Amino acid sequence: MELTDRVAVVTGAGHGIGAAMARRFARENARGVVVSDLDGAAAEAVAASITEAGGRAVASTADACVKADLRGLLSIAEQRFGAVDLFCSNAGMAFGTGVHAADEQWERSWSVNVMQHVYAAQAALPSMLGRGEGYLLITASAAGLLNAPGDAPYSVTKHAAVGLAEWLAITYRPKGIRVSALCPLGVRTGLLTPGIEAGHPAAVAIAATAPLLEPDDVADSVVAGVAAERFLILPHACAGEAYARKTDDLDGWIDRMIADTALATGKLG
Repeated sequence: MELTDRVAVVTGAGHGIGAAMARRFARENARGVVVSDLDGAAAEAVAASITEAGGRAVASTADACVKADLRGLLSIAEQRFGAVDLFCSNAGMAFGTGVHAADEQWERSWSVNVMQHVYAAQAALPSMLGRGEGYLLITASAAGLLNAPGDAPYSVTKHAAVGLAEWLAITYRPKGIRVSALCPLGVRTGLLTPGIEAGHPAAVAIAATAPLLEPDDVADSVVAGVAAERFLILPHACAGEAYARKTDDLDGWIDRMIADTALATGKLG
């Protein structure tokens, strides 16, 4: 899907990858972008930067885990710009905790990293199916293909997000709906850099795997991936190579992950 004259909604767009995608879509001459975030002031700032640059955007304060809020984003888009062509469920959550994480952390991870995408699909699909076209972009993570040692809730829920994206693609591609799972490795955002600075095992391991990208680099990959209608959008090419090695020899891959994680945390510890 080319983004010229298309309408996009982006959740978690007040910062990081979401903000970069919203601005990039506008530069692709999108008809309009709905910039949504729980941080309303941040969403307003991103939308303002888009309009100041000559694009068309509107901000909305919304909780990506609330069905009614996501339906509201569609209503805002339709009123201001027209039917939504591309819905990017992008908000994410990480706690850097293990299997003994508090129940509240597991529940919040599930809500943000999985159910957000379920609710986004539920909200967006009726209109898209009625028109016979549309695009769902799920921001997962390379952790959903590989893993994030040191963060069990993040790893588990990101795997679930990729699984949901696969199911949606299998079910709705024949009906004209395209689906992509965005799976970057390390990106310089507020979700990762504090963990690196603190020497957290999960963040350190991710940083050691591949060079950190800027959010704008990821947004460029998204535009290219959506144009090509690729299911997996991999800003880090090495993520695809690692995924292939994993599926080829799972036990060997697990052993390498153990060794690589110990090496990375040892160097930066």
